[in-house]
Amino acid sequence: MRLVGAIGYQAYLSTLVKTMFRATSVLLSLLPLISSTVPVRAAEPVTNSLTEPRAAITKALTLLKKGAEGHVNERTCFACHNQGIPILAFARAREKGFNVPALDLKEQLRFIAAFLDENRDNYQKGKGQGGEVNTAGYALFALELGGWKPDATTEAVVEYLLLRDKELGHWRTTSHRPPSESSDFTANYLALRALSRWGTSAQKERIERRTSAVRDWLHKNKAVDTEDHVFRLWALRVVGADRQDVQSARQELIRDQKKDGGWGQTPALDSDAYATGSALVALYEAGNVSVKDPIYERGVKFLRRTQHQDGSWLVHSRSKPFQTYFESGFPHGKDQFISMAATAWATTALLQASPCAVSGKATPGH
Repeated sequence: MRLVGAIGYQAYLSTLVKTMFRATSVLLSLLPLISSTVPVRAAEPVTNSLTEPRAAITKALTLLKKGAEGHVNERTCFACHNQGIPILAFARAREKGFNVPALDLKEQLRFIAAFLDENRDNYQKGKGQGGEVNTAGYALFALELGGWKPDATTEAVVEYLLLRDKELGHWRTTSHRPPSESSDFTANYLALRALSRWGTSAQKERIERRTSAVRDWLHKNKAVDTEDHVFRLWALRVVGADRQDVQSARQELIRDQKKDGGWGQTPALDSDAYATGSALVALYEAGNVSVKDPIYERGVKFLRRTQHQDGSWLVHSRSKPFQTYFESGFPHGKDQFISMAATAWATTALLQASPCAVSGKATPGH
């Protein structure tokens, strides 16, 4: 009985093995057919950060130079995204002693000054230009960074700022082009900075009254999105607000940092280079946050991780276009203008965290 059982079991195993072998052979024969009929999904594009911090900064500055020069060649109006914030990045690069692509700063400043001068008569009457306070404020910001000297035109722009919205006690933005032209806090910071830098002795008393009124307004009004938080913090420092108010504004901005280390333009949006770069710059310059602070280091890691190989950062526009489209030379097509502003903020943030390139050159800030 045991022998007969063993023989039957061996026969069963033999049959099972033969069946499995035939099935495997059929599958193998079908593989060429399967591979030729089932489409292979292409790999998702991967954005790789540049390995060397100095290379990352230099590549970004090269693109910013191209975009700034392209704007001057194609347009007659000043643009904060192609000139104002990029000039900030170049100014910080010079302070750190970086051997950067040579931007013709004098040409940029002459272009901006000429744009303002065309509107000088209107400024003296309290009338502005397109973009109102934001445009005038960013233009004077760029001239300040470039070392432009006060003149009749800068005095006229200050007069315009003093007359604009004087019945409100604060300035208001007239555009809704988020993120850079949608926040009253942005307009107020830019105007305050312009008054403190370019105001004349004859305008001093009015400047002091306006500054005091804005100080009260800043104390009463709270930020909603990242642009608000960034420029409210900066404005509080300009008006000499109480230390407690500045610290509170700083903590509000810090609380919006996301798990990936970045900031989104709004709490509902993913982190991007515009919000992250501007947040880091404000925390460093107005919030006394060291570049060695884990908060800052996490932000830098986000920027390094999301930078494109060409040196740029891509941010998608949330604003409806109203001007004729043109190519400035900066990448990303119809997203190039907000992406250029984002790249300038991000580059400035990286520069702040970088050691000086020239031995013995003092590092400004913290």
